[in-house]
Amino acid sequence: MFDAAKGTILYVEDNPDNRNLIRRVLNAEGYAVIEASHAEQAMLKLETEAIDLILMDINMPDMDGYTLTAKIKKMEKFTKIPIIAVTANVMRGDREKSLEAGCDGYIQKPIDIDTLAQQIERFITRRLHG
Repeated sequence: MFDAAKGTILYVEDNPDNRNLIRRVLNAEGYAVIEASHAEQAMLKLETEAIDLILMDINMPDMDGYTLTAKIKKMEKFTKIPIIAVTANVMRGDREKSLEAGCDGYIQKPIDIDTLAQQIERFITRRLHG
């Protein structure tokens, strides 16, 4: 079971299979996972939940992850929440585009579920403890 004391992650992803997989993996590692399937839902979750980290899908139909990340980072109350881009975009410049939009990190799809928790742990630790 998960323990919100370890950290609460907002996973913004339009694909329900991806959301299910990541929720299961991160819950097993002790994280609480809140899901949003689109930008509007993500903004609502940010306003109503205590979020420690955001995993942001880049390719979404209503508003892409670059635009949503930039919008979130412009809001002072959310600037300290780390945002990690999660994307199949692996062409030259895609990582840089994510960082320019305000993402604090970048994870390529397909996600390596064996290393996912370690990849985000340093961002959660920094958010919660420092």
